[in-house]
Amino acid sequence: MQHSPRLPLASSIKSGLTRALRLTVMFLAVLAITVQPVAAQSILRDAETEALFSDMVAPLVAVSELDAKDVEVILINSDQINAFVAGGQRMFFYSGTLAAADSAVEIQGVMAHELGHITGGHIIRFDEGAGAATGITILSLILGAAAIAAGAGDAGMGILAAGQQAAMGKFLAFSRVQERSADSAGARYLSAAGITGRGSIDFFKKLQNYEFRLGIPQEDSYARTHPLSGERVTLLRDVYQADPAWDKPPDAEIERRFQRVKAKLLGFTADPVTTLRKYPESDQSVPARYARAYAWHKSAYPDRALYEVSNLLEESPDDPYFLELQGQILLESGNPDGALESLRKAVALTNNQPLIASLFGHALIATEDQQYHDEATQVLKAAVVKDNRNPFAWYQLGVVYSQQGDMARAQLATAESALLQRNYGGAIRSSQIAMAGIDPNTPDWIRAQDISFIAKAEFERANKRR
Repeated sequence: MQHSPRLPLASSIKSGLTRALRLTVMFLAVLAITVQPVAAQSILRDAETEALFSDMVAPLVAVSELDAKDVEVILINSDQINAFVAGGQRMFFYSGTLAAADSAVEIQGVMAHELGHITGGHIIRFDEGAGAATGITILSLILGAAAIAAGAGDAGMGILAAGQQAAMGKFLAFSRVQERSADSAGARYLSAAGITGRGSIDFFKKLQNYEFRLGIPQEDSYARTHPLSGERVTLLRDVYQADPAWDKPPDAEIERRFQRVKAKLLGFTADPVTTLRKYPESDQSVPARYARAYAWHKSAYPDRALYEVSNLLEESPDDPYFLELQGQILLESGNPDGALESLRKAVALTNNQPLIASLFGHALIATEDQQYHDEATQVLKAAVVKDNRNPFAWYQLGVVYSQQGDMARAQLATAESALLQRNYGGAIRSSQIAMAGIDPNTPDWIRAQDISFIAKAEFERANKRR
């Protein structure tokens, strides 16, 4: 048996500290992964979906300690099954979560759970768990380095490894406690809102099936941020079954709208072949025709897409979302003039819903007819007043200002759009051009100045992170 030559003391310390640093970085990376990078995700905006989410979460918010106007449900384009809270009282759902759910009450069960995170202040308290775990990490780093310096390299590395394991265990335990707290709060909110917990149980069972497919051990959840789904079903089933709402039928109107939105999202996000396979021509239900209309539109078959929408409108001529889709298909297939009637009616039926209004404004501009400039300006200005976080509406407003010869305000609108899209360089340039062409100290000049300051600060912050 050969013995490895002993390293000089300085080299031994350097090697040990390098490995210790690597372990620390790995642990901190795991903590970073648990914070969802919302900015890096693709957010889906849809008027019908957002209206449905608002109505689904409203009864749950009403029985919580929150104000309905402060709670927002945001959809992320991802086929993963996930939901989380971030940014105060914002609830984020991956589109894959809706695709996996069979009913609206399943999604309401997830919403109730996420509300539990919000009311429990779990995002704010995240630093408590991370701080405690990091403290253990740093202490083990110091003790391990001291042992290595004293010549006990193996003992030092053992201290470091044990420290990392203890830190991770501390953090994961903290996370599981938060999850159980959110489960309990969610059950209370469902009960108080009179919504059955069957959906919550059904969705956890779906998650459990995914765990089985992934081969996740079901003995215990010690090494996980969340309790095992089977554990959650066991704990929650008795609570839900004892609740008076357990046998209450779901809201039929919410369920009908949910099935529509679910089909619509599949048609919009999935490969058309997948959509047409799930919703074949033999299926003449409203969700199926809705999904096929999007699939045919994505496949560049506008006639077939319009055929499906026309059938839907025959049954529901005043459905604003069918009218919106009809106008969108006509606009995007090169017929903006033909899109105006449908979109104008959809805007009126939804009381100037900003997402639909911005599409209508785009159609007015796309006609290239100057007679529509004033209407487009009015429609788009109203849209950004109601929803100033819509970069598409700001961009279109910039286009119509440009066509009217108001280049300063065109640049101001472009700066608004660039800021929302985190194009800080573009926001700085456009805001400064706008300031040069607008009378100083007027509201528009002050807004351009604000955008310039915000964009510069964000640009510098981004450079420091890099």
